[in-house]
Parts: sequence; C-alpha cells; structure tokens
Amino acid sequence: MSDATAAAAHSDPLLLNLFLMFAAAKLFAEICERLRQPAVVGEIIAGVLIGPSVLGWVAPSELTHALGELGVIFLLFAVGLETKPRSIMQVGATAGIVAVLGVVVPFGAGWGYMRWAGHNSIESLFLGAAMVATSVGITARVLSGMGLLSLKSSRIILGAAVIDDVLGLLVLAVVSSLAGGSVNYLEIGTTALLAIGFVIFVATVGAPVVTRITPAIQRLRIGHALFIGAIVLCFALAVAAAQIGIAAIIGAFLAGMALAEAGENQHELHEQVRGVTEFFTPFFLVGIGMQLNLAVFADRATIVAALVVTLLAVLTKFFGCGLGALKLGWRGAAQVGVGMAPRGEVGIVVAQIGLGLGVISDHVFAIVLFMAVATTMIAPPLLVPLFRGERADGG
Repeated sequence: MSDATAAAAHSDPLLLNLFLMFAAAKLFAEICERLRQPAVVGEIIAGVLIGPSVLGWVAPSELTHALGELGVIFLLFAVGLETKPRSIMQVGATAGIVAVLGVVVPFGAGWGYMRWAGHNSIESLFLGAAMVATSVGITARVLSGMGLLSLKSSRIILGAAVIDDVLGLLVLAVVSSLAGGSVNYLEIGTTALLAIGFVIFVATVGAPVVTRITPAIQRLRIGHALFIGAIVLCFALAVAAAQIGIAAIIGAFLAGMALAEAGENQHELHEQVRGVTEFFTPFFLVGIGMQLNLAVFADRATIVAALVVTLLAVLTKFFGCGLGALKLGWRGAAQVGVGMAPRGEVGIVVAQIGLGLGVISDHVFAIVLFMAVATTMIAPPLLVPLFRGERADGG
C-alpha cells in the first residue's frame, strides 16, 4: 500500500467521526429548539447517544478533545467580543461576592457530604474542588442565543466566572499539594499573583492598546486582516492563560473583550467569528456527552451518591451565588445562581487530575463525571424561563 493510499485509509474514520459528531449535534439541537429547549441540551444528548455508553459510534480521543477545546475557546472569544470591559468593571464588586460564595459554599458541602459518607479526606477535598468549578461556556451559549449578554445579571455571571476560575485554580493547587503530602505556599502564592495580574492587565491595559493598534491592523494587505489579527490575539492570550495556570478559555474571553470596542468593522468581525464558533462549539458539547460512562452506574450506591452530589452541586451554586446577587432582586439572583451551576469540562478536569494522582477511586470519578454532565444539562432548560421576557438593554 502506498503512502497516499495509507493516508486516505487513515482519514476515512477521522472524517466519519467528524461527520457523526457534527451531524448528530445539529440534528438534536434542532429537535430541542423545536421543543423550546436550549440547543446545548440536544448537543450534549447527541454525545451521550453516539458515544461509548449507548451506540458506540464515536469514542473520545485526542482529536475530539482538541476539537472540543477549540470549540469552547472560540465560544468564549465570541462572548468576549460582545462584552465591553467597562460593563464588567461596573459589576465587579457584585461578581466578586458571587464568585467567593460560589466557591466556599459548594466546596464545604461537597467535602462535608463525602466525609459523612465515609470517604477519606483527600477524596473529599477533590470532590469539593470539582464542585467549585463553573463552566461558563454553557451559560454563555444560552444567553448569547437569546441575545441577552448585555443584561446586568449576564455580566455578573461572566465576571464571576472569571474570578471563579482564579479561585478554583488556587483551591485545586492546594488540594493537589495536600495529595502530594505538603503544601507549597510560595508556588501557590506566585500562581495567584500571576493569575490576578494577568486578568487585571488585559482588562485595563490590554484593551486600550488593542483599540489603538486596530486601525493599523485593518490597513494590512492580507485578506480579512482584522479577523486574522483577532484570531492571533485569541490564541496568544489563551496560551498565556494556560501557561500561568488558569483556563485557556479565560484568555480567549479576555481577548474578545479587548476587541469589543476596537475597529470600524465590528459587525463583519462578529459574523466571521460566529461562523467559526458555530462549527467548532458542537464538538465541545458532544465531547462532554461522550465522556459519560453509564456502565459505572450499575452499582446502586454510586447512583445514589451521584444524585445527591448533583443535587448539592445545583443547590449550593443556586443559593451561594444567588445570595451574592440578591441586590438584583429574587429573579436576578435566581438567574445568577442557575447561570453559575454548570460544571461541564472544568469539573471533569479536576476529577481527572485526582484520578491521575491516584488519590480518588473510579467510584468517586464516576460521581464527579455524572455531576459535571448532569449540571451542564440541567441548567439550560432552567435558564430559558428565568430570562424569558427580559430585554437586552435591561442592565
């Protein structure tokens, strides 16, 4: 067999997997839209169905993970483009309170339940750390589809998610250090300073600089110069964020926010980014669904524990984050509480770290995995009625 033939044979399953993931995502998204449910629910269900747990057509791989990572990066970049830095600054204090309560309350509940259930302290700490996470990509997808990203409650959710990610990073660093037998306070302190400094620098200094240099970028002779410059900035800040230790999606969000007030061709840039986002985001959502392994729930004790942890995960974010946003009124507080509930890929990553260190069992990993996927699917249908009737300029 020639090299060309071998390459063609190898590409066939790759193309088939891409086709199955994308087509299934869009088919179930359409079904959910017709049932007046958010499209993201359908895309996650599609992943469960075509994944190893049900039909077994597609299995998670490095490729599907990479496509999912690109999907959530572009999703948060697109959200950032619709979020002006000053609009986040205006809700900074409330977002900070929401984020802190959204870390403390879930962590305490998760740790407390696991200790009560007889698990050791390290397993309990890792489950608490997974409960802290917020996957803002899911909420952002729903609010963006409803055209409500400019609402005050939406801006609080976005701001709190950024702070949440930094706090969650520090919690994970401490828990991982404890699992290793000691806590490196210098390393944790350095990481905290770098993460906080990075976010503040990009939001306050980076955005004005980007606004000033955008006209020069638009004068470049390459086609779609502003779009290309935007993608370069997106990847650059995503890499910088990952190097510091916070999620790459935070860097992508900040890149979009830095461009939110730049250039005369904003509408064209938004349309170009939206096209890329619509292609890649389904792979992120389908990937979450594919990671749910239903086989581990043959044990009744695991099912009960997973349901209890999922209930705690929803309630602690709802009441914890909602309490921090009470000044918005009961409806606004509920919007923020539900909007912060999805754990998505962030909770899964925490569990994978614990499994990799050999400090949590497959049983606990399954519980976290179920909680992460379940909260991701529960939140969108609750968000729609909570935000129904709101107007985009209502903040």
